[in-house]
Amino acid sequence: MTKLIKNWFWQILILIGILIFAFVIRILHLTILPVFADEAIYIRWSQVMAAESTLRFLPLSDGKEPLYMWILMLLIRHFQDPLWIGRLESVICGIGTIVGIFASSYLLFKNKIISLLASFLWAIVPIAFFFDRMALVDSMLCMFGIWTFFFALLTAKFKRLDTAMLAGFCLGFAWLTKSPAIFFILLIPVTWLFAGNFKELLKLIGLTLVTYVIAFGMFNILRLGPNFELIASRNLDYVYPISHIWTNPRDPFTSYITEVFADWLIKMGPGIGLILAAIGIFRNYKKYWKEVAIIFAWFLIPLLVQSEYAKVLTVRYILFTVPFFIILISIAFLNTKKQLVKLITLTLLVVFIIQSLLFDKDLIVDPATANLPNSERSGYLEEWTAGQGIKEISFYLRSLPTAPQIVVGTEGFFGTLPDGLEMYLNNYPKVTVVGTGLNFTDVPEQLKAAFKAGDQTFFVVNTSRILIKPEDYQRLGLKLIASYPKAMIKEKDSDEYARFGPQEALLFFQIVEPNKK
Repeated sequence: MTKLIKNWFWQILILIGILIFAFVIRILHLTILPVFADEAIYIRWSQVMAAESTLRFLPLSDGKEPLYMWILMLLIRHFQDPLWIGRLESVICGIGTIVGIFASSYLLFKNKIISLLASFLWAIVPIAFFFDRMALVDSMLCMFGIWTFFFALLTAKFKRLDTAMLAGFCLGFAWLTKSPAIFFILLIPVTWLFAGNFKELLKLIGLTLVTYVIAFGMFNILRLGPNFELIASRNLDYVYPISHIWTNPRDPFTSYITEVFADWLIKMGPGIGLILAAIGIFRNYKKYWKEVAIIFAWFLIPLLVQSEYAKVLTVRYILFTVPFFIILISIAFLNTKKQLVKLITLTLLVVFIIQSLLFDKDLIVDPATANLPNSERSGYLEEWTAGQGIKEISFYLRSLPTAPQIVVGTEGFFGTLPDGLEMYLNNYPKVTVVGTGLNFTDVPEQLKAAFKAGDQTFFVVNTSRILIKPEDYQRLGLKLIASYPKAMIKEKDSDEYARFGPQEALLFFQIVEPNKK
């Protein structure tokens, strides 16, 4: 132990510094971005699961694996702000990913500087920084993915049963987090490249089977809950059948793979990373061809498969591939002998770091100014999925007198509303939140009935979902208390703000006596 500390003292110290830095920048203004639709759902599930022991498998009702919510339900009752603690869980997962990247890159290349660089790059790269600050399951999947990779590598190199078992546990946790863990199952055999002969290959196959058996056993814990079969059926809602590659292979492959490399990784990579990754591959494919091939496979194969088969593909769905992209970037500094090449590579790295830090600064200070891809900007900032105003409305409702009963109607039945509002009102039984549907031409009947019964009645709806003209609000008994605008809509593939359509806003009404005049 003394020898280990002596040999690794400075590296451990620097790594701890990177972890502290990553943690601090991730928790700064952690809730500055409004609650997103899926965040509201996951957090609300966690609250319900914490309150009712018979509903511990509640996410299965929507075909979702529950590990993220299982952990969150143990924490959420101890914190006042449910969004903050939900996002903190992802922050911690991001820290776990940093350690996994350090361990994996060192195991592959035996270079401490490269491992520290890779860890630092994950700490600042915008795509990781963004999703490590969201209460979504993707950061957890990413963490268990890199640790599955690490223990699978250890198994491939040293042919040990204990490391195969640890790989199985990590793979099982990943599978209990989100279905794309299936990619880890498919990619573990790539590590068999380290088999020196046929006998070693047979041994590796046997050890990998141990990994699979453990992971499969852990996943099948979900059979203890109802609706287990919905995982498979809901997955079919997101992917095309295998035959799709023979019937229409270019759609949506062409558009998605273009978005990945020409938009998402350019903006949130940022783009200089693609050049550095190419340099890393070019410089090392001869000396480290096995290592480079394995990393490249874990990065590229999921991107290709998802681009071909995904019905919907967004940036967070590729997050679990990015650790391997970061390792490819870091190895650009291996085998660098010529001073000019070193200088060019170092210059590119400095540009990468500066671009990343500036992007991160925008996300901390004012996310609306960040150069997010249009798909992410619209979902997290501009449209109904973004929850501007929900927290403020909950505070208003909580400040009202305890009597009479308060009834709040919202658009929709599932998602940003009503789940986002229920999330903040979890410990306020005097407030009843009711989903009422979409596309309103009148006050929902449930709210009219509640108002007639003497309850204080309110209505929360996005402007795109209410078809009533503002001049008709009073006539129908709607008193506008507040309007919470979302981010300005940007033109597609442009930095200009849209000239079409109104800016989305969340409207907060109180139901009053209609003014027939």
